[in-house]
Amino acid sequence: MTLHHSAMYVALAAVLASAPVLAMGQDATPQVSTNKDSGSSKQKVKSLETIQVSATKRETPLQQTPVAVTAITADALDKERVMTVQDISKLVPGLQGTSEGDHDVTTLTMRGIGNDSAKTEYADPEVALFIDGVYAPRAESATSLLLDIDSVQVLRGPQGTLWGRNSTAGAIDFETVKPDPQGGFYGNAQMSLGNYSQSGQKAAINLPISSTFAMRVAVAHEQHDGYVNYQNPGSELPSVAQQQTAYLASGGNPANFQPINQALYVQGGDKYNAQNQSAARISALWQPVESFKWNLSYEYFLDRGTPDMNLMQNPRPGQDFWSALIDVAPYLHRTSKTVRSRMDWQINEDIALTYIAGYNRFSGSSNYQQDAGAILPTSFTTGGVYQDDRTNYSNYSSYSHEFDLKSTGQHAVDWILGLYYSAEDNNIRFDIPIMNGTQQGTVNWQGSFIQPKETVQSEAVFGQAVWHVTDAFNLTAGARFSDDTKKNEGGINWGWAYDPDVPQVPISSSALPQDVGFTVSQHNDATYHKNKVTWLTRADYLFSKNAMVYASISTGYKSGGTEDGGALYKPETLTNYEVGAKFTFLDGHLTWNSAAYYEDFKNFQLSAPIVYQNGNHGLGFSNVQGSTKVAGFESELTLQGHDDRANLVFSAIPKKTLGTLVYAGSNDYAGLPPCPAQSNLSSCMNITGHTLPHAPDASLTAIYEHDFHLSNGGRITPRLSSQYQSTQWLSVFNLGPGDQQKSYVRTDLSLRYTEPQDRWWVNAYVQNVANDEIRTNAMRFQEANGSFVYVSQYLPPRTYGIELGVWF
Repeated sequence: MTLHHSAMYVALAAVLASAPVLAMGQDATPQVSTNKDSGSSKQKVKSLETIQVSATKRETPLQQTPVAVTAITADALDKERVMTVQDISKLVPGLQGTSEGDHDVTTLTMRGIGNDSAKTEYADPEVALFIDGVYAPRAESATSLLLDIDSVQVLRGPQGTLWGRNSTAGAIDFETVKPDPQGGFYGNAQMSLGNYSQSGQKAAINLPISSTFAMRVAVAHEQHDGYVNYQNPGSELPSVAQQQTAYLASGGNPANFQPINQALYVQGGDKYNAQNQSAARISALWQPVESFKWNLSYEYFLDRGTPDMNLMQNPRPGQDFWSALIDVAPYLHRTSKTVRSRMDWQINEDIALTYIAGYNRFSGSSNYQQDAGAILPTSFTTGGVYQDDRTNYSNYSSYSHEFDLKSTGQHAVDWILGLYYSAEDNNIRFDIPIMNGTQQGTVNWQGSFIQPKETVQSEAVFGQAVWHVTDAFNLTAGARFSDDTKKNEGGINWGWAYDPDVPQVPISSSALPQDVGFTVSQHNDATYHKNKVTWLTRADYLFSKNAMVYASISTGYKSGGTEDGGALYKPETLTNYEVGAKFTFLDGHLTWNSAAYYEDFKNFQLSAPIVYQNGNHGLGFSNVQGSTKVAGFESELTLQGHDDRANLVFSAIPKKTLGTLVYAGSNDYAGLPPCPAQSNLSSCMNITGHTLPHAPDASLTAIYEHDFHLSNGGRITPRLSSQYQSTQWLSVFNLGPGDQQKSYVRTDLSLRYTEPQDRWWVNAYVQNVANDEIRTNAMRFQEANGSFVYVSQYLPPRTYGIELGVWF
């Protein structure tokens, strides 16, 4: 850590130590007095011990729930300007969010475990996402601008027993604000303006129709211009004479020479890294009798922004950092439609039944420049490459059903039994034209991946029981039986046939590959089917209502599946050993929650785009043999006073070691050594024992705010939010500085004025104050002289603006 970073934290520590009573946690006001609306923020000093969570599928106090869970409320999401699931990562110990460009999705890593390639119709995440308890298999459609969210609960460690599929490393549940039949007509609205032509609007209203029925309508729109400027090809490309020399040196026919057409380089229109998203939700609550309640919602989400661009880590001389030489115009077009339903029926005083169902239809298409403009062409057909990663179409349909039957009231044993079913039906066409030199050049390789039907079916039965041995000592046991089937029906990978009689041009989105010089490189038809039992054992002891310790052993599981060529990959399993403690002090105004864990991973799944030894391209999956081991410690300290609030979130992951994988390949990393004949890869690397990516040794977030009361009764509230992370790898290859994000401190500041009657507020903010360049991934390209050029995606540059909110 640099000297000025150290000085900043010393100063922050002094401020925290001197504050009379502070509040540290995911929310400056974890439970606020509002006009029945999570969007308002009338302050009262509330006890932190009153926060409720549903980590055990029943409402329990956070401080008496023996699970490593972070609770984030709407106020914290608003004050931290959380727009996407990636934005919550600094509020949760051990959580990292990484962005990937060609599919423009966010992938999550928790406690060192994640999957950077969980971004196609093939791959599943290790961190499961839920909205109102409904599992969302596609992260890019799941959160929909985090529209009208009441709270977020992040469960760390495997949650396979109660929370369903693909929660190997953890689960995140977003709870939306529900209609309120008894609360009257009320709502909130907010607008914002900022640099990069940023503008945002959102509003929500509660509509009581009767004493038993209410509706809520919420809408949001967020947009900003792209961060990535267009480089001028005239100042970057070689002269015509240099182009001709390079072309002739490559053996080209002088009669066929043509200068690079600079008009093919994009100089206007939408830029990369632009946002243009809209969302709307209408929800209803019907409670005809006290024992029955039905929540139903419909949500519509549009994304018309642009993908995030890979940028050169070291720009060419004379070029801005946030710029690229662009020959593929950015394009992103996504639509998501979702229905979610939850019925709760109190059958009698001892038993309750819950039925949760959901349906989602998500479709999208995009264009993305995968080559990043990192290697300059030397002529129209030599030097660099033109690579357009193009999603012609993608359609994902998913639905799920869950029945939970559980005990209620006071019993010696609390129990829950459940049935779960989910299914997906997906299709996609993904084209990759790669041309030598420029778009005018000869074909390097072209592929068209057409998967007309890929299905997933998952069935499960589960149960969990808590035996209250004494008033203070509890034992928990649970198990889940999961049965998973995945099918690829009719999937074909088409590759370029190198027929000299076929024109060498990039394939168009309307062309059928068999008609324009392609041949079948792989048939992908395959069926995967396996089942697995996961389980949990836990003991917890309450020393008092203010002190609890627990110890647990839990297992996680993610199914295997099919991959290109019809091959199958194995499921992965995780055993997690954990001890934790939760303490409450100062009449509930101070909480301190910590957990230490050790994870033993078997058959950890890694996926990446690869080239086979026969020249075919595809997406390959590998299972890491032996044990992948992770050990860490995490802690959250929360204090809350009348005028001072703050939080500290700490994570340490000193051990994160891969098991055995001798042949690991990825087209994202040029220059890997040639693979031996016994491997099917053209190039690969032995990554046995390497360090897991996105798992810094240490991470610390500090948030502090203070209310200054004005003579008119209003409040001025400055807020500091700062995160430190130590150096971390960005891939499993551990290739050196270009494959790392060095240690950094990223700081956000805001200043809010709240009107005396809490009817409106105005807030000025600056995010990424120092304008730091913080990488979230890495790739590398190889120049003709053998040197490497690294590119990365980055967290946004410095942004600033002003927000206005009203409550009514």
